[in-house]
Amino acid sequence: MSYLLRLVVPDRPGILGAVATALGLAGIDIVSVTVLERGGGVAVDDIVVELPTDRVADSLITAVMTVEGVQVESLRPFAGALDTHRELELLESLARAGEGTSKLLAAELPRVLHGGWAAVLTGTPDAVTVLAASDAAPVLEGLRLPWLPLHAPVLLPSDADWVPVRWREMAIEMMAAPFDGGGTAVLLGRSGGPVFRRSELLRLAHLTGIAATVAQLPEA
Repeated sequence: MSYLLRLVVPDRPGILGAVATALGLAGIDIVSVTVLERGGGVAVDDIVVELPTDRVADSLITAVMTVEGVQVESLRPFAGALDTHRELELLESLARAGEGTSKLLAAELPRVLHGGWAAVLTGTPDAVTVLAASDAAPVLEGLRLPWLPLHAPVLLPSDADWVPVRWREMAIEMMAAPFDGGGTAVLLGRSGGPVFRRSELLRLAHLTGIAATVAQLPEA
């Protein structure tokens, strides 16, 4: 089974090698590594690993904690596609999407940004219209979304006042970015954390900005 392990590690040469060695000694394979942030002497890394069937998830934590200075921020099952060219594939697909850009973003952004679901929304706080949504997206119609219409990227933590109680209990973390100049937004969420970081929000804004540009290009 695959897991997404988010680590906060000392930002020094060789630290990822030490983590890889610790996981390897425990019989755990690393599938991909994404460096999310660096600053203040630490780095935040997302590591997708493949756990053997005879191991429990806690063995991941035990293994990485043998490396001095490493902190485990979160560990959760990962069901996304295990590849190292996610963003390039999405950009190539956008060029061919045409009128299906919203649907493509909703389907593919969770895979690209390690989310659980995504939706493309428009409207006002009290009148939300869902233009496209991934299969795992919750029901959004009827909710009051005070951040719509959206004109700038925003982090939407699970403890925000507008978040339904059930969502807070599930620790549904969210972020959103504008999709066009008219207030349309792409909303990305995941249950159980970890919280989205600013670097992830910037990646979302970058991808949605490209998608909006591509969607306005004339057909070849």
